[in-house]
Amino acid sequence: MQNTAADAHAGHTPMMQQYLRLKAEAGPLLLFYRMGDFYEMFYEDAERGARLLNLTLTKRGSSNGTPIPMAGLPVHAMEQYLARLVAMGESIAICEQIGDPAASKGPVERRIVRIVTPGTLTDDALLPAKADRALAAVFVSGNARAPRAGLAWLNLASGEFRVTECAPAQLESELHRIAPAEIVCADSAEFDFAFEGARSRVPDWHFESDGARAHLLAHFKTDTLAGFDIEDMPAGICAAGALLRYAARTQSQALAHVQSLSAERPGQYVLLDPVTRRNLELTQTLAGEDSPTLFSLLDGCRTPMGSRLLRRWLHHPLRENDQALARQQAISALIAGRMDVEQTFGSAGVLEALRTALNAFPDIERIAARLALRSVRPRELASLRDALQALPALADLVEPMAASPRIGELVSHLSVDPALAALLVRAIAAEPAVAIRDGGVLAAGFDAELDELRGLAADGGDFLVQLEARERERTGISNLRVEFNRVHGFYIEVTKGQTAKVPEDYRRRQTLKNAERYITPELKTWEDKVLSAQDRSLAREKWLFEQLLDVLAEHVRPLSDCAAALAELDTLAALAEHAQRHDWIAPELSEQADIDIEAGRHPVVERAIERFTPNGCRLDPARRMLLITGPNMGGKSTYMRQVALIVLLARIGSFVPASRARIGRIDRIFTRIGAADDLAGGRSTFMMEMTEAAAILSASTPNSLVLMDEIGRGTSTYDGLALAWAIACRLLSHNRALTLFATHYFELTRLPAEQPASANVHLAAAESAGGIVFLHEVREGPASRSYGIQVAQRAGVPAAVIRQATRELERLEAQGAPTPQLGLFSAAAEADAQAYAQAERSDAIEALDTLREELAGIDPDSLTPREALDALYRLKKHLQ
Repeated sequence: MQNTAADAHAGHTPMMQQYLRLKAEAGPLLLFYRMGDFYEMFYEDAERGARLLNLTLTKRGSSNGTPIPMAGLPVHAMEQYLARLVAMGESIAICEQIGDPAASKGPVERRIVRIVTPGTLTDDALLPAKADRALAAVFVSGNARAPRAGLAWLNLASGEFRVTECAPAQLESELHRIAPAEIVCADSAEFDFAFEGARSRVPDWHFESDGARAHLLAHFKTDTLAGFDIEDMPAGICAAGALLRYAARTQSQALAHVQSLSAERPGQYVLLDPVTRRNLELTQTLAGEDSPTLFSLLDGCRTPMGSRLLRRWLHHPLRENDQALARQQAISALIAGRMDVEQTFGSAGVLEALRTALNAFPDIERIAARLALRSVRPRELASLRDALQALPALADLVEPMAASPRIGELVSHLSVDPALAALLVRAIAAEPAVAIRDGGVLAAGFDAELDELRGLAADGGDFLVQLEARERERTGISNLRVEFNRVHGFYIEVTKGQTAKVPEDYRRRQTLKNAERYITPELKTWEDKVLSAQDRSLAREKWLFEQLLDVLAEHVRPLSDCAAALAELDTLAALAEHAQRHDWIAPELSEQADIDIEAGRHPVVERAIERFTPNGCRLDPARRMLLITGPNMGGKSTYMRQVALIVLLARIGSFVPASRARIGRIDRIFTRIGAADDLAGGRSTFMMEMTEAAAILSASTPNSLVLMDEIGRGTSTYDGLALAWAIACRLLSHNRALTLFATHYFELTRLPAEQPASANVHLAAAESAGGIVFLHEVREGPASRSYGIQVAQRAGVPAAVIRQATRELERLEAQGAPTPQLGLFSAAAEADAQAYAQAERSDAIEALDTLREELAGIDPDSLTPREALDALYRLKKHLQ
């Protein structure tokens, strides 16, 4: 095999042979091949890279008799190009020079040191600051009767590694919850779920049970996986093993910061399907914008890791009360801390002092991960040094609130070994260079040999000044200069007009248009000493930096624990500050499935309008469904979303916008709100409605919260009414879910007479001289009318249309029922024809009235022949 490859490359230059071998290793990935200060791409990669990145495509000589297409980018600009490629879903193999060019015979030794994919990013410049980018693996196993889907996901930038199992039908919902940037699956696997991120294929044997288990055991250095509580997840173990193998390959090293594997159980979180996440606008609006959303409203976090944790909490509400209650108590302690520390911190209180102190902390979570991957930047170590020095003061600030069990636990993780901060203070310069290759990263005094080499390399100023003065005096050339550049080193420059005065011991180094550059034996000797000292200084500093990383790697776990504690403190402080500023209250968390809210408010809408009308909501086993009627634009959808968001906020442990609230244990939240075609999937609005309704009827339980808005409106009146009635009855009698059911079918308001567990409420509105007025107030009982025509009038529908619609409404109301949609051969077709004839007669009478008005306004004696003809045409038009 190797001989065959060598024969195929025999006609190429040694460098191109090396490139082609590495390209074969990279496969379909773009290969960034390091050459000095550039990363180069050749052949197909050059053409593809030039097209994707808008680079200049050139040619580099020829190899094997044909020109070589080439495109390159500077090393210092690599990150911005990587970011663009990853955003396009591309993956890139990074090939670095690992040999010493001075000691190499032939091409410098190179190796692929890292593979960058959408799910394996760790560079801070490539990652969104306030969102995670996870890598996931999916595997389906088991027999055809009872298949199980294993799902594992890894956040490489933090080391968080999780696994779960679910039914294959739930995979799409689980992936939407986790939102990975990339999924890994077997070559032969076929999945029909929708996924917008990158998909990567690996050989099937990566998911083989014994191999996956062995890989996990080897990584965690254990004899069993029982300690991770995942032994009952065979499909999950297969996915986790394959995922870890893939991630380690991309980094070309073991993932030292991945130190644990956590199992997620189905009953751990309140389940939200993709439709519900979208409708509630948790982190993205319906239009796809980042704000205004619940996340953008609450995100007052002072650190990126706090913002990321808040985002995770919003997508993972807690089903059990204990953890949610612990968070709520911690928020209460932060708010109440003002009274305890007022004398120490002034009127600001502990909450404001804590949030101010958190401003000084960098993204320690990601710095710890890059420490483990040995890709940390010098300036990140400087920020870590400063953060560790500030950590004791922060711990002292929070310590008085340790009576809250959760805060006490967080404080215990803030104590990092003081030796680590002392080491960074001694080792890292106050303002280090951007990269270790530039030198100037390690502090003076850290290493005596490095200080000596730096002294030799820098001890040139006085010597050069003295040399220049001596040479000017010796040669009589007053404008002689001693200078340095990176290409030619040190030299003596003499203008063309003075070259006759140059001594015999000067040796020409370079000729310019207006000057000559020389070297002397004395300058050459000094140059060798200085440049040698510079090279040795950089080499020594790089070696010392690697030794420093070895020591710091031992502190990755406590640093990660400290980062997690800081992130949670930051998130709790942001929620506390928002609750304090906007008058939110701590809800009661009950053990049964019930919702009781007084004067609740929509957390996002109340910040967007001047005056928000609060409304309550009560749902319990005896009152499971509220039938909500009222005009369009009256606030039905806002009210329903408001209840769902208050429930969600309570389940993450937050305070809520209400005057009082009791929220029970909810297992799922479902929403069927709004109308949208799925044209790409071939589904109409009505089909989408029924698909979502079917999912709710299939999965909701007595512990679920269901929001149904205008179900059945996408078809004929009687069809829609019949479906809405049947769906409401099914939710009441079979699913028994806590349901908010908004409708315009007034016939549904009769349901409480048959189903005592349902009740009517309506959004109040009133008519005034200026038109309809929306009161946005929820009242008991059904609405008296829908006000549809009044809403249309406010929307700007022409007055003539409004008048005709009013007459038609009066006619229909006089008939006593809406006209159904009938079949062509229905027995009721004759009655329908009579109704149509009556409508035609009404239109004819209206036309005659208009004709009389037109005739009354004509004075035949005053008309010109042309005006008389025009009047005749108008009258004929009215008759038609």
